[in-house]
Amino acid sequence: MTPNLTWAQLRDLKCAELEGAADGWGRSSNRADAARDRIEQQLLTGLRETQEGEAAQAAVARLRQLGRNFQYVYTECGLLRTTLNSMAHEMRTQQRALTDALDDAAARKFTVHADGSVTYPSGGEGLVDGAPLRGGTASSSASPGLVPPSGLVAPNPHSAKAQDIADRVCGAVRAAAEIDWRYAGILRRLKAEEGLKVPASTWKDAAGDAAEVRDAAGAYLKDAIPRDASPAARRDWWAGLTQEQREEYLAVYPDQIGNLDGIPALVRDAANRDNLQLLIGKLEGRDDEKSMTQLAGLREIDRQLGAGTQPPMFLLGIGDEGNGRAIVSFGNPDTSKNVAAYVPGLNTSLDREFAENDLKRARDTAIGARYHDPSSAAIAWLGYDAPQLIDGFSSLAVAADGRAVEGGKSFNGFTAGLSATNENGDPHLTAIGHSYGSRTVGAATQQGDGIPGVDDIVLVGSPGVGVDRAEDLGVGRGHVFVGSAENDVVTKMPAKQQVAAGAMAALSGPFVYVVGDIADQGDDDLWFGKDPASEAFGAKRFPVDDGPSVVGRKGVSIDAHSQYFDPVRDPASANSIALISAGRSGKVKSEEYR
Repeated sequence: MTPNLTWAQLRDLKCAELEGAADGWGRSSNRADAARDRIEQQLLTGLRETQEGEAAQAAVARLRQLGRNFQYVYTECGLLRTTLNSMAHEMRTQQRALTDALDDAAARKFTVHADGSVTYPSGGEGLVDGAPLRGGTASSSASPGLVPPSGLVAPNPHSAKAQDIADRVCGAVRAAAEIDWRYAGILRRLKAEEGLKVPASTWKDAAGDAAEVRDAAGAYLKDAIPRDASPAARRDWWAGLTQEQREEYLAVYPDQIGNLDGIPALVRDAANRDNLQLLIGKLEGRDDEKSMTQLAGLREIDRQLGAGTQPPMFLLGIGDEGNGRAIVSFGNPDTSKNVAAYVPGLNTSLDREFAENDLKRARDTAIGARYHDPSSAAIAWLGYDAPQLIDGFSSLAVAADGRAVEGGKSFNGFTAGLSATNENGDPHLTAIGHSYGSRTVGAATQQGDGIPGVDDIVLVGSPGVGVDRAEDLGVGRGHVFVGSAENDVVTKMPAKQQVAAGAMAALSGPFVYVVGDIADQGDDDLWFGKDPASEAFGAKRFPVDDGPSVVGRKGVSIDAHSQYFDPVRDPASANSIALISAGRSGKVKSEEYR
């Protein structure tokens, strides 16, 4: 038995008082969240719309800092609430185990002493004289007071049961003492630095706090998260939780709730904005290349979220696993009638370039689509590990199907989630694949019943999609659209079987040689199948700008591969993508097949 906790103290523990304290911290967390929301949704918006100049900019900066402080208070108070609730949950389990043991002892008229030992009466009868056998005392930390005899003397029938009860009493108290010690340490560490600011170092501590509380609260909350359920079942699970349960999940598991397909967009956005700060704190100060690269991307996303863009941003996913994860919607995908999801490709990862350029593509698409139908949203979906350029252009050779297949599986889960949470009766969904992302979209169409909910597919800068006919993509050939720039060398990569050993060696040589001797094969076969821009494939090809020449006065350029979404550099392509995303594909003009 531990000297710090007795079974009587465990029996009399009022777990409801722990839960009452948790409720108080929960109310503090909610007040901080409401204050943060008022700052971000009302005060900052009003300032930006009505005020200009240095004073206004300084006020915006101060308000953003205040909002960040409230966000920290919200996070830490939420962690305190869950810590106390989880402790009460675990303590109550041990109370039940103790109570069962005490009730068992009372029913048998055993006596449980303060030290946890159990005295039992005489019972049974001797084998020789038939007299009752003496009673004794059983203790979990030592042998019973009366050691059962051997030979012709029978044991007291109460001895074994008394020993069992003593073990159960002691086990419950020891487990409760361990729980008390564990949670006391967590609560002592849940404290903030003094001062009016919440620096990055404090967010780093918050990330550690969250991880510690997550570990402690596993049985209380984590085990109930329906990770293996369908997006529709997850939606229903979330809808069935009480408000207090939702708040606890958001405080302790923002990383899991924020990245769970089927959870409403507003909830995912709130969770991921909190998790974004935790990730920044986690990576802050690390000097390895991956951490520094991802940190730059996270900071740029955070900057844009704070800047208040139009259409409004919704952070639907964020994470540092693999090459990084980020899913950003411009416009609410749950309330919008039209939702487009753009899948980036080769060399995309969570870095500053993605946060600046790929998010701009989604934003440009959303703005263009909303011009045709205001009820439109567009998403940049980095939910998989795209192949990376490691050794220059030649690494296209290693861009095999594996990552596309895995990415396609994740993309299907995401679009199923969009379908489950969209509030319109019959939403219009568009899948847009760029570069290797088009191969990922193609792979998604070949799994199960195809991409859930998707009505139209757009392929731009595609090296092939894994099938040879548009109708094989599952939405009907009339709903597959292709943009392919004349100077986009990625759209002319030859079929794998055409690349002989000599050609493969050439890929390691000068880029000009690759373009001149390998890419231009003059047929319809590309790296991942039939050229989507060919007549044989059968999609509708829309006009795009030729793009800069591969070899020009400034040297080698692959810019033609990256301007399909740009309304300035390629307005024809950008408008076609916007029309399709807005459900106005009938207005898209046609281009001759390649």
